[in-house]
Amino acid sequence: MARLRIHVEGQTEETFVTQLLAPHLYECGYHDVSARLLGDARQRHNRGGIKSWPSAQKEIVRHLKADKGLISTTMVDYYALPSTGPGEWPGRADANFVALENKPRIVERALSQAFARHVDDQQVAGRFVPFVVMHEFEALLFSDCTSFARAIGRPDLRGQFASILAQFDGPEHINDSPLTAPSKRVEALFPKYQKLINGINAAREVGLLAMRQCCPHFDAWLHQLERIPRLA
Repeated sequence: MARLRIHVEGQTEETFVTQLLAPHLYECGYHDVSARLLGDARQRHNRGGIKSWPSAQKEIVRHLKADKGLISTTMVDYYALPSTGPGEWPGRADANFVALENKPRIVERALSQAFARHVDDQQVAGRFVPFVVMHEFEALLFSDCTSFARAIGRPDLRGQFASILAQFDGPEHINDSPLTAPSKRVEALFPKYQKLINGINAAREVGLLAMRQCCPHFDAWLHQLERIPRLA
């Protein structure tokens, strides 16, 4: 029976997996769905805080080798992935030079290739399904600006959220920078925004259906995960 472990960046994503993704994926045939933190709390004062790729890869390999029925995937912010230095995530630097719609595929393909080169067992490599969120978790919340604003107790912000979204082709296109990433835009309008509390409340209110309708890359990932139990 298929078991799924989703390696996430922080507690917000961990809770998102537990409260929203897991119930849905159980209905698709998974026996167990769990989340495991890849984020490095010691680095939270810096941009991101995700583990280096070599460290993350080692951890994922260890889990896959220990459990032959396990499928492993990632849910990490493109915005926060290290793009330089020894901790660089494969493909992240190259993705800076391609059109936005190609950025996640560049990173995910590079991660798959790096993972396959690292392990000596292709059966293990085949159970790794990389995924990066474009650009970060808060982007998904812009899938329904009315629900987003209502869920954080600021229905008056619906119009401003909608104005932000209107500048882009969809929630996944809201750009990444220290000032204009989705979470930074939210915090500029609502300084008391708390990712773990407000973000999860908003995710429940927005719902997976709206996210999937507005975020094609997120939707494609879920489709991929949904098919796995049927193929097992």
